[in-house]
Amino acid sequence: MMQFAHSYLAKQSGIQFYKLMGSGKGKGFNPFPDWSTYSLLVVWENEKSAQDFFAQSDLFQKYRSHTSERWTIFMKNILARGSWSKKNPFDLHPDLDTSNELLCIITRATIRWNKLYSFWKYVPTSEKPLADNNGLIYTKGIGEIPVIQMATFSVWENMDALKKFAYESEAHQVAIQKTRELDWYSEEMFCRFQPYKSVGTWEGKNPLESLPQEL
Repeated sequence: MMQFAHSYLAKQSGIQFYKLMGSGKGKGFNPFPDWSTYSLLVVWENEKSAQDFFAQSDLFQKYRSHTSERWTIFMKNILARGSWSKKNPFDLHPDLDTSNELLCIITRATIRWNKLYSFWKYVPTSEKPLADNNGLIYTKGIGEIPVIQMATFSVWENMDALKKFAYESEAHQVAIQKTRELDWYSEEMFCRFQPYKSVGTWEGKNPLESLPQEL
């Protein structure tokens, strides 16, 4: 379903950018794969193209037949820094809801071969503050190639919760410093989104039940 999906997605109208990704065990970064959970990230020309894909495409119908649970989040981009496959695929969205404080974050990186040991050695320390953050709704490590190309997807209640982790966590600050000093990544990207629709469930419930839940 991962390998052969590329032929479907390459022909799907309305797609501007996509990534098929597996995931790591547990939450956050993990070099050991979670064979049960996969992610499809797509940038669409418009929402109608996305709706047509979910309703009509052979690929998504195949996914339905192979899955026991699905969760789909519609998002508008707020901020995108860096590059992914040598480009920035996310255009800033002009129409944001100022009353919606929810945030989705994607951080991704390609780790240099000669930096793999030092990077993975520090990961458990850098992630410890996540467990103590009450404003974190959801997090999962995803990636295109295990160990080398990694990303995290996280959902936060608001900007204050995100800032608490980003700026008040000593372990996270040290991780940022080490990234600069040790030059861990050959490519990296940080993206911030506003979720505006949440369809399906994760572990039996919709983590963003306050949002519209219909495709």
